[in-house]
Amino acid sequence: MSGTTSETPFSDLIAYTRLPRTGGLALSPDGTRLVTAVSQLDERGGRSTTALWEVDPTGRRAARRLTRGAKGESAPVFTPAGDLLFTSARPDPAAAEGDDDAPAALWCLPAVGGEARKVAVRPGGVAGVVVAREAGTVLLGSPTLPSATDATADARLRKLRKDSRTSGVLHDALPVRIWDHDLGPDRHRLLVAASGGGVDVGAVLSGTGGRSGSGEDRLDLRDLTGHVGAALPDDPAWAITADGSTVVTEWNVAEARGDSRVSLVAIDVATGERRTLLDDRSYDHTAPVAAPTGSRVAVLRWRRATPSQSPDVDVVVVDADGSERFVLAASDEWDRWPTSLAWAPDGGSLLVTADDGGRCPVFRVTVRPLSAEVERLTPDDGAYSDVVASPDGRWLYALRSAVDAPPTPVRIPAAGGEPEVLPAPAHALGAWGASGPELPGTLTEVTAAAADGTPLRAWLVLPHDAGPDSPAPLLLWIHGGPLNSWNAWSWRWNPWLAAARGYAVLLPDPALSTGYGLDFVRRGLGRWGSEPYTDLMAVTDAAVARDDVDAERTAAMGGSFGGYMANWVAGHTDRFRAVVTHASLWALDQFSGTTDFPAEWAREMTAEMVRDNSPHSHADAISTPVLVIHGDDDDRVPVGEALRLWYDLLSRSEAADGSSPHRFLLYPDEGHWVLGAGNARLWYATVFAFLDQHVLGRPWTAPEELG
Repeated sequence: MSGTTSETPFSDLIAYTRLPRTGGLALSPDGTRLVTAVSQLDERGGRSTTALWEVDPTGRRAARRLTRGAKGESAPVFTPAGDLLFTSARPDPAAAEGDDDAPAALWCLPAVGGEARKVAVRPGGVAGVVVAREAGTVLLGSPTLPSATDATADARLRKLRKDSRTSGVLHDALPVRIWDHDLGPDRHRLLVAASGGGVDVGAVLSGTGGRSGSGEDRLDLRDLTGHVGAALPDDPAWAITADGSTVVTEWNVAEARGDSRVSLVAIDVATGERRTLLDDRSYDHTAPVAAPTGSRVAVLRWRRATPSQSPDVDVVVVDADGSERFVLAASDEWDRWPTSLAWAPDGGSLLVTADDGGRCPVFRVTVRPLSAEVERLTPDDGAYSDVVASPDGRWLYALRSAVDAPPTPVRIPAAGGEPEVLPAPAHALGAWGASGPELPGTLTEVTAAAADGTPLRAWLVLPHDAGPDSPAPLLLWIHGGPLNSWNAWSWRWNPWLAAARGYAVLLPDPALSTGYGLDFVRRGLGRWGSEPYTDLMAVTDAAVARDDVDAERTAAMGGSFGGYMANWVAGHTDRFRAVVTHASLWALDQFSGTTDFPAEWAREMTAEMVRDNSPHSHADAISTPVLVIHGDDDDRVPVGEALRLWYDLLSRSEAADGSSPHRFLLYPDEGHWVLGAGNARLWYATVFAFLDQHVLGRPWTAPEELG
């Protein structure tokens, strides 16, 4: 094995989990303030909190911390006056006593300075806060119990459930859970605070008056929708027009056979009248964003997959009054899938991110029916998110990451060009310099050709000392999704931790990956065990042909759909010395009916697809040691998949003493991902111990945390 590299934050799991993590951007209306959220572990290294930091858009001043609440702060958004809104469960300093179980409330940090104040509170908390760019109308969602007529009634009903020790939820539709949490009995309602009726929203937020009728310096929230069941999304996605007159939101529409689709609905703020803007049984409409002026809204339109129709994504622009609608840069014009949308200040174009050949650049798409033009603005290897434009139209601000760079704020010339790294919170915290954290290796690319001639590519992480005289053992890491691409930094699946321990890591994009066109996705449609698998083997062949990679010491691993592929690999080849499968699909007939959105899988999977592509059918062929990892609270891939896989592995073990080379790491308190810092450290420690045993021939040494 190649020796471990020099000490970096990736050499020590505790040091790694202490690195600050940046997410989200908000730009003030005048373009002078850029705010982001930074999460970091506390001194004990067990609990993570998020704080808001201000970044200088000009790149001259160091980043400065704005908030220091013990409960953390998140989701920053500016008002037209420059006040900063955010959500937090921090205690109210004006309250007689704190409430450790208080839900997230809306807080305001006035532009003129001073302390943050709580300006809106609901018994179920608040989420999805957006502000009308011109009018300053505040829109938010709040989970509310079905029969509650107002906040007081909601609080009474919650107390009744708590006092009676009742946790049951009665459902009449799907879904009943999503990813890692149960749904209900409360559901989102849309609430709005607008100037009028004796209340000046701007004055309340700035702390200069405009008190509500109750005498409290709080926003007067009006219920805009009432109880609408599962119509409003669990993960809020709505927008409000610049003049504050119209809300545009995703709206779930129930269908036969337990299915549903996502339409786009407009709601009149003054009257609550609701009208449908976009609704088509073949599409879901998601993530609306309102234009900076006027009433246009842009939305992502997802074609719903069927056994014969692959999914696709394009952009639709629609007027909030329904008078105009058109598709921008459809797949026959631009064969890429948009992942996020933001408006340019003049409303004449959209700033769009999209996976592209192992990168995720920023593109400009002109807003013109039938003749939209697409221009790539970022020429580098970065993956961009949270794009916002300066009001003068000169700059774009975004978070840039890459496989070899964690997310950091940058500014980009609006005409396009190389990004300029801004002084980030990580710099002020001393976590790393402008060039990012010191990495224990280098990044390169590997290319290959599929059996049908399709070009394939992958990123390859190499430890510093890998070379012809010291080839590195190889880990094939398979991404989840499967509609996904290895193009960005991952805190959860970080290859640099393996590189610090001397492993090379191959990050391939096989069939079904995004960023290579619709035909590339179609190659794997309903054929999970065919082209996606053979593509992985072809890229692996290209990697082990290098003289700095050890072809004899290899392992395969993946999570979610990547875990499915790891299971498929285990049943179809013995070329790898070990397989690690996390949150993985094992028996497709079982999975498709127990996942959180079973109707979606029923729509896409045929009986033949399930029969021909289920890994459990090949359990008898598995001879490679397998490490199974799963969270008991996983609702996307229920733990029954791991339990059945574990039994199928052990039931084929013929050792008289019952011993087996396989292992099962079960987390009773984790979901699809392993999010707790201590659990994440244990995850990596167990994975590396398993790989060291089977790939490197070292004695099995369980992490001490396992007792």
